[in-house]
Amino acid sequence: MAETARRRATWEDLLATPDDGRTYEIIHGVLEALPRPRPRHGLAQSLISSELVGPFGRGRGGPGGWWLVIEPEVMLNESDIVVPDIAGWRRERLPELPASGPIEVGPDWICEIVSPRGERRDRVIKADLYLRSSVPHYWILDIDGRTLEAFAAREGVWVRLGAWSDGDSARIPPFDAIELDAGGLFPPLATQRS
Repeated sequence: MAETARRRATWEDLLATPDDGRTYEIIHGVLEALPRPRPRHGLAQSLISSELVGPFGRGRGGPGGWWLVIEPEVMLNESDIVVPDIAGWRRERLPELPASGPIEVGPDWICEIVSPRGERRDRVIKADLYLRSSVPHYWILDIDGRTLEAFAAREGVWVRLGAWSDGDSARIPPFDAIELDAGGLFPPLATQRS
């Protein structure tokens, strides 16, 4: 017996989701509910954002020219509407941020912050989706492993540019105009807390 074709979820389906603290995305036409991030996850988002917004968002100590947004709704295509942890657009490609609705211009950079429950999703499912959607730069920040990995899309594959951890400083594309302290992007360890 043939299976009934499942209706693909749409932006309207996302708008109809409950306000229950979870994040909702559409991946390959399927509406998915993600658990609310833990506090360390949110702190990591803030730490990365605070390092990049000054020099790239505002042009203070760097070249400017970027929109950097925490948890934007991004329509990669009609079957894929995602909420990356942080995404960035060059202003030459996206002169203004939309007031509402999903952003329909693909990001120039995405950073996902890995959680134990979402590692496969970020490293496999979303990495492949972002590559097919022509996102040129993808970073994966692993809080527990205390590593930042950076990838660049080249000829249909992700090329790993490197990995950094505590004590490492690097110029990492597309934000290589400044040097980042990789350890400063991770929430403090229990022994570092005051």
